[in-house]
Amino acid sequence: MNNVPDDFGTSRICPRPVFCAFYKQELETLYRVSRVLGRSLDLQRTTHEVLELLHEEGHLHYGMICLVNDQTGELQTVDVHGGASPGAAYRSGEGIVGAVLAARDRIIVPRIADEPRFLDRLGVYDPDLPFIGVPIFYGAEETLGVLAAQPAIGERFLEDHAKLLEMIASLIAQTLHLSNSVEQEQSQLRSERDRLRRHVKQQHGFDRIVGDTPAMRIVFDQVRVVAKWNTTVLIRGESGTGKELVANAIHYNSPRSSAPFLKLNCAALPDNLLESELFGHEKGAFTGAAAMRKGRFEQADGGTLFLDEIGEISPAFQSKLLRVLQEGEFERVGGNRTLKVDVRIIAATNKDLEAAVVSGSFREDLYYRLNVMAIHMPALRERIDDIPELARFLVGQVAAKQGRDVVLTDSAIRLLMRHSWPGNVRELANCIERAAIMSQDGTIDRDAVVLSGIQDKGAGATAPRPLAAAPARSPEPGEPMPPRPAVVPGGGADAEADERERIIAALEEAGWVQAKAARLLDMTPRQIAYRVKILDIKMRRI
Repeated sequence: MNNVPDDFGTSRICPRPVFCAFYKQELETLYRVSRVLGRSLDLQRTTHEVLELLHEEGHLHYGMICLVNDQTGELQTVDVHGGASPGAAYRSGEGIVGAVLAARDRIIVPRIADEPRFLDRLGVYDPDLPFIGVPIFYGAEETLGVLAAQPAIGERFLEDHAKLLEMIASLIAQTLHLSNSVEQEQSQLRSERDRLRRHVKQQHGFDRIVGDTPAMRIVFDQVRVVAKWNTTVLIRGESGTGKELVANAIHYNSPRSSAPFLKLNCAALPDNLLESELFGHEKGAFTGAAAMRKGRFEQADGGTLFLDEIGEISPAFQSKLLRVLQEGEFERVGGNRTLKVDVRIIAATNKDLEAAVVSGSFREDLYYRLNVMAIHMPALRERIDDIPELARFLVGQVAAKQGRDVVLTDSAIRLLMRHSWPGNVRELANCIERAAIMSQDGTIDRDAVVLSGIQDKGAGATAPRPLAAAPARSPEPGEPMPPRPAVVPGGGADAEADERERIIAALEEAGWVQAKAARLLDMTPRQIAYRVKILDIKMRRI
C-alpha cells in the first residue's frame, strides 16, 4: 500500500499503484506549470507552454484559456492547444464556457454529446469524452476568465482533473493580477516620465532664452538649425551670458531629446578625477574604487554631453579627450576593454581658444574638433534693448520663488538699462532678486534697484538724491511761466535729469495721480504740477 495525499492535504492509503502514479503525475504537472508561470508575467508568452504541459503531463487535451475583454465584457479565447485557432468569443451564460463565467464555478460534463449547451465553436473536441471548465478569478474580484480542457481518459478521475485545473487557474489568476498591477504601475511611470519630459522640454526650450535684438536673433537662428543635427557645437561667450541655456535648448529640441543629457564642469575637477568622471573606472583601479563605475560618456550614450569650461582642461587630458571625440572610443580607468559610444558633444568656454592655440596651451586638433559649429553669446551690454524683457522674465521667476506678486516699474528699468553689467545676465538676475527682497510690498522701483547695489551712473549718484529747492512762489493763474532754467555745463543737465527721474518714479508709484505723488515727495500739488510742466513730463492716463 502507498501513502498519497488526500485532496492534496491529509494522507490516505492508495489501494492500487495506478492511483499513486496518477496523483504523482498531477503534482508534477502542477509543479512544472507553477515554474512556467513564475518565469514571466506576460501570460501571452506562457499560455502555450502551460497548455502543452496539461496535454503531455496531465492528459488534459485541447486546453483553452479565455479572458474577459474589458471593453465588451465577453470571453475572448487567447490560446488553444491542439491546432485550433483562438479568437472565439462567448457572452456570459453562452455555452458551457459562458456558463462557467456566469456561475463563477466549475462545470464538469461527463460526455460532450449529452450536453445541449456545448457549442463546439472550435471544432476540436471529441463528443464521446468529458469536458471540464473552471473559472479564473482572484479573491472576491470579478471573474478574469475561464480555463477549460478535455480529459483523455473518459470519466475516471474527473473530480481530480477538475481540482488540478482549479489550482492551475488560481496560479494563472495570480499571474494575471500581478501582471495587471505591474502594467498599471508601468503605465503610470510612463505617463509621469512623458509629463516630466514635456515639463523639462518646456523649461529648457527656446522660451527660456529671452531676447529680440539682432545679436540674439542670430543665436536663435543658429540654435534652431543646429538642433536638428548631431554636429558638435562650441558655445562661446563671457561668463553669465546663458551658454548652458543654449545647450539645453539644443538638446531638448533635437532628435536626442528623449535620451540622456549629462553635464560636467571641466574646471571643477583635477585631471585624475576628470578622467574617472568622464570615462568611468574599473573596480580596484585606484584607492577607493570599490566597484565599477560608468563615466559620463557611457551614461550619455545615445544622448548629449555638455562640457562646460572646456578651455580649462590641461594639455595632458586634451589628448585623451580628443580620441573619444574623433573615434567615439575609450577605456575606463584601470580597464583594457575598449568601449564605443554614440554621444553628441556640446562644449562651452569663455576663453580665447585661438590665443590658447597660439600659446600652445590648447591643442590645435582638439580646437578644430570642437569648433565645428560655433555659437557666440553676446554680452548683456551688447544687447541693452533686451534688458526690459529680460528683467520682466526674471521678475516672474523671483515672484514664483517668493510666492507673491512682484512688479517692476519703468523707472527701475531705465536705471537697469544704464548699467554696464560686467556680470551679464547672471548679475542682472541677482540684482532683481536682491531688489525684490528689499521691497516690502513687492514693487521694484528705482530706489529698490539702487539699494540692491546698482549705481545710477546716468544721474551721477549712487543713492536717491533730494529734489532741487522749490521756487519761492509758484506762478498764479494767468501769470506767465518763468523761463525754463538753462542747462549749465558741468552738471546742470545731470541734476535736471535726476529730478525728472525722481518725479516720474513718484508718479508711477502714485498711479500717475499728481496729488498722491506730491505727498510722496513732500510737495504741494501746485509745485509738482509746475515741475511736470517745466520738465516736459508726459502724463499717463491709467
